[in-house]
Amino acid sequence: QVQLVESGGGFLQTGGSLRLSCAASGNVFTINVWGWYRQAPGKQRELVATITGVGSTNYEDSVKGRFTISRDSTKNTVYLQMNSLKPEDTAVYYCYAHKRWWDRRWLEDDYWGQGTQVTVSS
Repeated sequence: QVQLVESGGGFLQTGGSLRLSCAASGNVFTINVWGWYRQAPGKQRELVATITGVGSTNYEDSVKGRFTISRDSTKNTVYLQMNSLKPEDTAVYYCYAHKRWWDRRWLEDDYWGQGTQVTVSS
């Protein structure tokens, strides 16, 4: 099992910056993909950014150049640095971890944090 705890959300104005953190505990050794998703009111949850165990990153088009995902493996923590925030970035942000391991066959599982609210006013 893996437990994910997000922190760092808040209320701020357009153009501001915020850094979200996601601390993982439990059996984190076989996590091969970390990510951030978000869900705005009335909308589906969408991918924001991912980072693999070897450091490859991927971003949703609307956040490219503004958001940066990073990972500190010594702390089992993933970060999302968000700059130049816009009102349309307002959402609950969820940390995500994907595990893949071998036990007579390949097994996979997904884990989610409880979410942290980010509100950007115009």
